[in-house]
Amino acid sequence: MSEARVVNGVLAGLAVLVAVALALPAMAGDQGAAPGEGQVLDQIRQDSEAVISGRHFTYDPAGRRDPFEPLVRARKEFKGKRPKGIAGMLVSEIDLKGIFVGPDGEPLALFQGSDNRGYTLRVGDYVYDARLISIDPRRGVVVFRQQVDDPRRIKPYRDVIKRLQPIDEDEDPLAEEEGA
Repeated sequence: MSEARVVNGVLAGLAVLVAVALALPAMAGDQGAAPGEGQVLDQIRQDSEAVISGRHFTYDPAGRRDPFEPLVRARKEFKGKRPKGIAGMLVSEIDLKGIFVGPDGEPLALFQGSDNRGYTLRVGDYVYDARLISIDPRRGVVVFRQQVDDPRRIKPYRDVIKRLQPIDEDEDPLAEEEGA
């Protein structure tokens, strides 16, 4: 919204307030001026001048970037066609098929993609809409973190859990984390 629209909106609102303030004594049957009417009008004038002069803080981005967002992003956002392979697949499109520990002791996860090919991922690798944040070979659990652009959520992300063996909801110790 432009500054002119904000100022016009404020002035229109003030005009309505002034009209109501002037009409109230006439509606009540009093022909004289109400005590304190001058104070109310003076306050309305002062508030309108403060808005016009910019003493009250307002920020209109007008298409500019958010000043609190980092200048350098950790991951490029893809636009247009998705990349080939597992980097172009959504978390919901891949299935966990196995977990093993590599020769260097690092846990690795085996996935089957939507193209029926096998892929190996390690902690820190990306798929199209998430990053792999943990692999637990003992429990057979892999956790992906998706960024969520929902201003109503407290956390700006959602953890998606993939398991080797599906577990019933009532027995699942991680059920609380799934909706997080």
